[in-house]
Amino acid sequence: MGMGEPREPAVVACIPAYNEEDTIGAVVSKALKHVDMVIVCDDGSTDLTGEVAREAGALVIRHEKNMGYGAALRTLFDKARAIDPDVMVTLDGDGQHDPDDIPGLIEPILSGEADIVVGSRFLGKTDIPAYRGMGIKLISFVVRLTAYPDIRDAQSGFRAYSRRAVRAIRITERGMGASTEILLEAAYHRLKLKEVPIEVSYTGIVPRMSPWRHGISVLLVTVKHAIKKYLRSILGIKKRRSLLLSPPP
Repeated sequence: MGMGEPREPAVVACIPAYNEEDTIGAVVSKALKHVDMVIVCDDGSTDLTGEVAREAGALVIRHEKNMGYGAALRTLFDKARAIDPDVMVTLDGDGQHDPDDIPGLIEPILSGEADIVVGSRFLGKTDIPAYRGMGIKLISFVVRLTAYPDIRDAQSGFRAYSRRAVRAIRITERGMGASTEILLEAAYHRLKLKEVPIEVSYTGIVPRMSPWRHGISVLLVTVKHAIKKYLRSILGIKKRRSLLLSPPP
């Protein structure tokens, strides 16, 4: 890089957003205190989410129609790979995540301790609604059995990813199940994971989907990708054994 050329962002915050015009501006402004760039994926909003985010200082990528949380994350991961920062942070645009928690989230990555850092509601002081807590614990139990034995909050969307993690992870799910798909994909690539405490505010947060429908759909996606990870691992072991047993040319 020559003198006078702008340095690529070391830390970018990526926010999937759908109809969040009332909160996205404050989230972007607050995040910019802790990161070099904020990227918002406006997932087909019918309000002014994109315009408000842009005015607050974010780079906005727009989906012409609502494609889902996972699809928005996939777009954000693709953009982050193109930028190639040291750390990518994901957080929600509805105000439930506090951007002031970003420094604690990225520290284990900058120190080389982890490839993925998950902001855990169960390690902080968050008063989680009962219906959410039960669903999160069940989904996290499946992830513990198949990927990361110590994880407590597999559904948290407030995370930080190292450059290695951003390059390795490919998202296929379009819905909320992408959050656990990412963890199972990360485990397959043997990425190091750590949880840190965060506090989440559910004030004014209205679920867009029935909690039961949401929980069941994410659980089914988690089981599907757990089976996929197991089969990939088995096939990988068989392939390595075949190579070891093959006679030299």
